Amino acid sequence: MITTDFAPGSPCMLDLGVPDVPAAAAFYGAVLGWDYEPMDEDIEGGMFRKDGKMVAGLGKLTEEGARPAWMIYYTVTDADATTRAVESGGGTVRVAPMDIEQWGRMAQYSDPLGGQFAVWQPRESAGVDLVDEPGSLCWTELYTSDATASRQFYGDVLGWRFSDMPMPGGEGTYTLITPSGLPEERMHGGLLQVGEDALSLAGGRPYWHPVFAVADCDAAVAQVNGKGGSVQMGPVDAEGVGRMALCLDPFQADFVLLTPSES
Repeated sequence: MITTDFAPGSPCMLDLGVPDVPAAAAFYGAVLGWDYEPMDEDIEGGMFRKDGKMVAGLGKLTEEGARPAWMIYYTVTDADATTRAVESGGGTVRVAPMDIEQWGRMAQYSDPLGGQFAVWQPRESAGVDLVDEPGSLCWTELYTSDATASRQFYGDVLGWRFSDMPMPGGEGTYTLITPSGLPEERMHGGLLQVGEDALSLAGGRPYWHPVFAVADCDAAVAQVNGKGGSVQMGPVDAEGVGRMALCLDPFQADFVLLTPSES
């Protein structure tokens, strides 16, 4: 589970880059019940809130050739040291470590296979205010072309440890991710080796996507379809996990909706 104590290696923040900020704000407001709070007149972007608590960021996509997508940030104690580890592991620095006023220090990278992720070194802000509740982040997931290489890289860079479980129907292996030094109850994500077709959204490169908890997956999917998004898979029931659907927003940014199984 994801919690807001944000131990090193755990997801702590996420933001969405899209070409049309107001349209994205309206879409996610309908699907996840989020309110949008603009930053100021000089910045085309702001924060999503759920019941007054910050759950994600939203901004105008400005990078040339970049696809609309969610960016997931992981907590680190030293963004500069993490950057050196990324480079040593064969990754690429997309945004060098930089201070975000008094709030913290961030950097963005691509792993050696092309999957994009980010890190956050907290100062006055540790990350989002709400997780693991309806309308908030509850899991992170990497689709990769090489699970072994991904495990090696992220284990070295973020200190993760991994455990494997078989997919239903013998459809491969799903790798669970837990921050170093924490019990398995704190696992926060997974990675899955997939074929080329499943990576078409990112031009054949691996990619991360967020999983958002919802009270009613089918009702949320109806909003996705009704507000200009689409559904790639589901809703389906996954034993021991819950009812889930893989969705695209109107700009083709991918995310998963999940109504968790009752424990």
